[in-house]
Amino acid sequence: MDGPWKFEAHPAVWMLIAGIVVLGYYAVRHIGPMVVPAGQTIVTKRQKRCFALAVFLLWVAADWPMHDIAEEYLYSVHMGQHLLIAFIVPPLMLLAMPEWLARLIVIDGGVGSRALRILTRPVVAAVIFNALQILSHWSAVVNLSVENGVFHYTIHLAVFFSALLMWFPVVGPLPELQMSEPGKMVYLFASSIVPTVPAGWLTFAEGVVYSAYDHAEPLWGISPTDDQQAAGAVMKVIGGFYLWALITIRYFRFTSGRREADIVARRSRKQPPPKPERVGAVALTPDLTFGDVQRAFDENPEPPREAPT
Repeated sequence: MDGPWKFEAHPAVWMLIAGIVVLGYYAVRHIGPMVVPAGQTIVTKRQKRCFALAVFLLWVAADWPMHDIAEEYLYSVHMGQHLLIAFIVPPLMLLAMPEWLARLIVIDGGVGSRALRILTRPVVAAVIFNALQILSHWSAVVNLSVENGVFHYTIHLAVFFSALLMWFPVVGPLPELQMSEPGKMVYLFASSIVPTVPAGWLTFAEGVVYSAYDHAEPLWGISPTDDQQAAGAVMKVIGGFYLWALITIRYFRFTSGRREADIVARRSRKQPPPKPERVGAVALTPDLTFGDVQRAFDENPEPPREAPT
């Protein structure tokens, strides 16, 4: 079978996926029991599901047929591949990583820890990620990545690792490196603005932007111009709405948590103070003073004693 559906093996991708699975299994089965105290959870079901989904989507993005169609035929498919490795797989990987494993990899006080604290600062991470976003859509870079397989994978790895940095302040496994919930919402909104630049450029560009996708016989009758416009729509509409959906979910969770905290606070304020326990005429209260005791004795004088007979 010729054309886009012709099967092409990618052993490097299979080895990468297998390596990630083996490392994850080894960390949970062998390292976790030695690090996590007995009785505590090594890895949650949610983390397992996030890991499985992340590995599956990474395999879909990097292997046949998506990789081959994206590299040789349609830039819009390449854009979908780009969204997977930049916006979906990295946060899933971070959600799947237990805190104990992150602290083993990033030793506190070490060079890696200091570098991570610098690179995951919101401004630094956002600049690195968005700079690579714009660079990876530059026509010279796209054309070269289609012609050179090594360069193609290098660009994808750079985008993937920059995305890990970008998502770390939002869903990273180390709580001290995460932002506040309002900060996360502002951060994600800002991250949704920059991709509109290449998306608008692709949508309204006159002529073919990427010569590598200008084929004499367009795939499925999709012209290069329509392909570019579809790529811009994927980047702007799907990517933008994905980030806005995350912002909306976080907003409702944040406001719901605030409402519950306010309800608990109001209920605690409405509870009457405990009635003081009384012994005789003296009330035993936490704020009992010597003056209170003296007044109680004055109000209740000692009865006269009977004279002895």
